[in-house]
Amino acid sequence: MPQRLQQLEQWLARSCRLPEFALAPASADASFRRYFRATLPDGNTLIAMDAPPDKEDCRPFVAVAERMRNAGLHAPQIFEQDLARGFLLLEDLGSRSYLAALIPETVESLYRDALAALLRLQTNAPVADLPRYDRDLLAREMGLFTDWLLGEHLGLTVSGEEQATLAATFELLIDNALAQPMVCVHRDYHSRNLMVVGVDNPGVIDFQDAVAGPITYDLVSLLRDCYVAWPGAQVDAWVEGYHRQAQAAGLLEGVDAATFLAWFDLMGVQRHLKAAGIFARLNHRDGKAGYLADIPRTLGYILEVGQRRAGVSALAGYIAGQVLPRLADRD
Repeated sequence: MPQRLQQLEQWLARSCRLPEFALAPASADASFRRYFRATLPDGNTLIAMDAPPDKEDCRPFVAVAERMRNAGLHAPQIFEQDLARGFLLLEDLGSRSYLAALIPETVESLYRDALAALLRLQTNAPVADLPRYDRDLLAREMGLFTDWLLGEHLGLTVSGEEQATLAATFELLIDNALAQPMVCVHRDYHSRNLMVVGVDNPGVIDFQDAVAGPITYDLVSLLRDCYVAWPGAQVDAWVEGYHRQAQAAGLLEGVDAATFLAWFDLMGVQRHLKAAGIFARLNHRDGKAGYLADIPRTLGYILEVGQRRAGVSALAGYIAGQVLPRLADRD
């Protein structure tokens, strides 16, 4: 048995005082964290998180979990913790993700729950002590697209004209993000991180990177998901509905529906540039090739936005003419 797993089992038995239990892998993660499901003799289950302290810090997870629960979201309760060794014992939110459950017949009810939870997060969670989604962070994230997808994965040499196009578009996207009201942002509020649960749906996971940032960021993560896509008219209707709810909650005073949709569209471009770069990095740096298949869908959203937002049309043309053909050639 690997030493780390043996230490986790000993911690569960001695420090957490669990009775006899069976431990099995619970889920994969794009980070160095690992999750195990501990099944007890009575059939109840708990989740043990292993976050090697030289690679992951459990403290943000613990702090943000409390913030989310206080805001009315169903984040997992933390029963025991050993921050020095990177071990947590958590409530088990089950194994059925939104991604596994989403079909046309269920999407309206599941998204209704997810949007209601998001509104509670944005209305109730304080942001004063959170890291800021500032200009530097937004720019670094989009740099992942150029460094890891264009350079490392595709081997593209970006011309001076193309560099100018990227730089101008990135500035537009940063200005768009910074113009929006600031709320608590989960940063990965999508179908892999929302769990279908029987009470207080959805269960919310993978929230430890929360920041204070733009109001449309989590909305676009959910509605223009890198892992599942819905018709554009349906997405627009969800955005319009959320705009009405956020206005009623006092989050969008003086912001009309057209402005909110424009914020949403451009915020999505920033996020999808970042996500495409991360998917390439996961392959080349971390040996996780499974995310490469999601890159075309992710970039496809940018093409859609380029058709109705002039400031993105040049970027969309570059992706359509240079990036997607090179991706197809690699496949």
